Amino acid sequence: MSNRRSSRQSGGGVSRISDDQIIELVSKLGQLLPEIRNSRSDKVSASKVLQETCNYVRSLHKEVDDLSDRLSQVLATIDADSAEAAIIRSLLK
Repeated sequence: MSNRRSSRQSGGGVSRISDDQIIELVSKLGQLLPEIRNSRSDKVSASKVLQETCNYVRSLHKEVDDLSDRLSQVLATIDADSAEAAIIRSLLK
């Protein structure tokens, strides 16, 4: 097996990325994930990093949905011309 992988680049060209670059990118991705960053293990497999990335993105998506629902509930209970509504509108900009 070759130690190079190819990927499509915009414009139809092909760029090459080495296994070392993939390892570095997976490592950087792992550093962004709380589950991996807080683990005691120094070495985590790429498949574990990718699985945890998917889990983390799903949890962030759920959190956004939950916060959106809560915001909708708050907005439904306050006067649109109130100071509270003005503050919320300013935060959403």
